[in-house]
Amino acid sequence: MASEKCLAKGSCAPGPLAKGQIRLYSMRFCPFAQRTRLVLHAKGIKHETVNIHLKDKPYWYFENNPMGLVPTLETSSGQVIYESLITCEYLDEVYGEKKLLPADPFEKAQQKMLLDYYSKMIQLFYKIPTGKNKGEDISVLEEELENKFVWLNKELVNKKTQFFGGDAITMIDYMMWPSFERLEMFGLKHCLDSTPELKKWTERMSEDQSVKATMHPIETHKAFGKSYFEGKPDFDYGL
Repeated sequence: MASEKCLAKGSCAPGPLAKGQIRLYSMRFCPFAQRTRLVLHAKGIKHETVNIHLKDKPYWYFENNPMGLVPTLETSSGQVIYESLITCEYLDEVYGEKKLLPADPFEKAQQKMLLDYYSKMIQLFYKIPTGKNKGEDISVLEEELENKFVWLNKELVNKKTQFFGGDAITMIDYMMWPSFERLEMFGLKHCLDSTPELKKWTERMSEDQSVKATMHPIETHKAFGKSYFEGKPDFDYGL
């Protein structure tokens, strides 16, 4: 039972999956769930998507994910995997074609270290627009984000590659992309002005077929973002 519209409290749980199928529990605008959708698409994995209402979660969903978050994967054998990074690594291991994580242990460690650095930036993407909506001074936070962008820009300059894992997109690029897709929604696109290589990276990423398949138009992002930052997220916007 795939669902574009979110399933909320009172909805029936989806039925069992046919043998060999996989189900993704998601939410259309969630950047963390988008990571898993990117990997599913990039690896050509057929799957069913069920969207969850994250403000009015159905009771049965907590049986799959005790934290009630997305993304979550469910297999036809009843296996459940959740958390974006864990689901993506699982998919890369189980579906071996077109590996996204490097085989070399050092290169894999480098990607994980870079992702750890990036993960600590994510809170800024939300703190800045939230503070701005409250009329707070966000200049220090913006400067902090710009400095972190400068560091990422330097990484690309030093690597002399088009993407963070080389001259082809790998796992690290897909894990970082969703927040960059939303920079205009956050009102933070200007923070790329002093980081030309990072800006080129975003332009290259936006041309990737898996990115195109999972992204939303900027106006859709802005409409959802407005509802989100006003405290009334419209998870079904546009449907």
